[in-house]
Amino acid sequence: MRVSFEKSGDSLDGMSLTLDTELIRYKWRGADGNFPEYEKLIPDQFNTLTSFDTNEALKAVSSLKVLSDSKSYPIDLTIGNGKVIMSNPDDKGQAEIAADTQGEGKVRIDGSYLADALRACGGMVELKLSDSKSPMLFTSPDYELVVMPMLTSESQKPEDKAEQAETEDTEPEAEPYRVKGISGEVPEPVSPSEQAEEAEAEVITKSEKPKRKRSKAKEPVAVA
Repeated sequence: MRVSFEKSGDSLDGMSLTLDTELIRYKWRGADGNFPEYEKLIPDQFNTLTSFDTNEALKAVSSLKVLSDSKSYPIDLTIGNGKVIMSNPDDKGQAEIAADTQGEGKVRIDGSYLADALRACGGMVELKLSDSKSPMLFTSPDYELVVMPMLTSESQKPEDKAEQAETEDTEPEAEPYRVKGISGEVPEPVSPSEQAEEAEAEVITKSEKPKRKRSKAKEPVAVA
């Protein structure tokens, strides 16, 4: 088998990968582009660190999976005081493994994702996390794995309170309801004393109007 790079006009970058065997020849055309900047997704600031044996952790995950009622089984990790406690959110089971810890923290993770990360790393693994909402990092001599945690009601409370406070600050004050007049203009409020004066002036105006005299109809006069 022979592997080589050849110049090719069909390729976007001008090169092709060629694999020759005794019976067949494989050829891959190169593609021009930039590899995704995955380094930005790897967290670099942490508040809690722990190191433990993946074999012991996998046994604990398997025991908690048996007690789960669904295929997706969330697991709460509580780190601190030289141990890692794994438990079901509904308190059906709990497992504890010895670990080297720095700081304290609690995070919820999907059990299947946790098992896959532990199998990939193997041996001793180091888990680093900053809080219960940020990505967590599993590191071993051969691997670096980033796993997103599952959000819980406790991790969502601070955001909900902040959003509620912001809504209260930005909510406009309700204006008093006023009925428009016939002309479409809003009449100004009138005090009770002004209403009484207007009523009195209206009565005086009506009394000052001259009365009309009724003319009496003349009786017919007979002519002889």
